[in-house]
Amino acid sequence: MPLTMHAASANALTLSLTAMLRWLDKAEAHAVARKFEPNNYLGMRLAPDMLPLSRQVQIATDQAKGCMARLAGQEPQKWEDTEATLDELRARIRKALDLIASTTAAQIDGSEGREIVIKLPRGDVLNFTGESYLRQWVLPNFYFHVTAAYMLLRHAGVELGKADFLGR
Repeated sequence: MPLTMHAASANALTLSLTAMLRWLDKAEAHAVARKFEPNNYLGMRLAPDMLPLSRQVQIATDQAKGCMARLAGQEPQKWEDTEATLDELRARIRKALDLIASTTAAQIDGSEGREIVIKLPRGDVLNFTGESYLRQWVLPNFYFHVTAAYMLLRHAGVELGKADFLGR
């Protein structure tokens, strides 16, 4: 049986977002054990021009919700980017996971050729088919921000390894 659009999107996004929930749990435990405020992680960055941990999580979840909606032929929901605590970031991830779980294979499968247009904040317009959108836009962007979040937590001393990243 060939790989379906739903399996290629929903399963991958779910695996990494679920792993991210566990990373945030480990980060909180790490902070508590060392007696510092767990929410200090939210502003972490590796370079001055890098987006902080909170934005890495927000953008990863935005990629997930955008993927599900666009592949299903819908407009993505607008979510405010106001998370200021680990609990609020976890709630956002759970909201994304719920959205993924509520999007059925019947809504996504067959979307390979669907026209998808992305309007970037600076005015650029990107045109994709459903397949190229998933392969060339969603997954690379999603994994970039998931990896950035992982590396920020690793850099902070949170005990995470390859198995944590892979979500196994």
